[in-house]
This record gives sequence, structure tokens and C-alpha cells, in this order.
Amino acid sequence: MMRPSGLIVGDRLYLFGVLTLANSPQAKKRARQNEKHRQQNTGQRSTMRTYLKRVTKALAESKAELAQAGYKAMVSQVDKLVSKGLIHKNKAARHKSRLNAHIKAALATKA
Repeated sequence: MMRPSGLIVGDRLYLFGVLTLANSPQAKKRARQNEKHRQQNTGQRSTMRTYLKRVTKALAESKAELAQAGYKAMVSQVDKLVSKGLIHKNKAARHKSRLNAHIKAALATKA
């Protein structure tokens, strides 16, 4: 039977709709904390992808100034996730480098 995520029924803890194997109180608490952190991390990674999409959409629509403004916000968000350990620093550098190159090319063709 599937149950909602993070549901406690009696003395049983369900995460992802599945009964956990945590038996001791400490293990149950750690399972609850892990679920809470997983949901927060998922939201933050989703926000990062939204920022990336905004910049790429602005570039696709040939709005270089809008892309440049979005890039600054995206860099801040990506650097936060790196400092929290949610994404690897090389992945962040790759995204920043590629988008910055696209923005510079768009500005060069516009000028």
C-alpha cells in the first residue's frame, strides 16, 4: 500500500510511500531529516534549472541584455548550490562558461 511521503502510522515511518527499515528512535529521526533535506535540495536544484532556462530562453529570443541580467542572477544561484554541496563545482563552472560564451557571442553579433 502506497502512503504519502514522511507519514508516521503508529510506530512505523513511511518515506517515499514505503515502510523504512529504521528501528531505533535515532534511525527514525535520521530518516525524517534525510527526507526533509532531500525535498529542500530538490527544490533548490529545480530553482537553479529555472534560472538556466530563463537565460537560454532569452538567448533563443535574441534578447542579449535580458540574458545578461538573468546570467548574473543564475551565477549567484549556482554558486550558492556549490557552496552547499548540491552540485559539483565543475558542473557550475561548465554552465557559467558556456552561457557566458553564448551571451558574449550574442552581444558581438548585435553590436
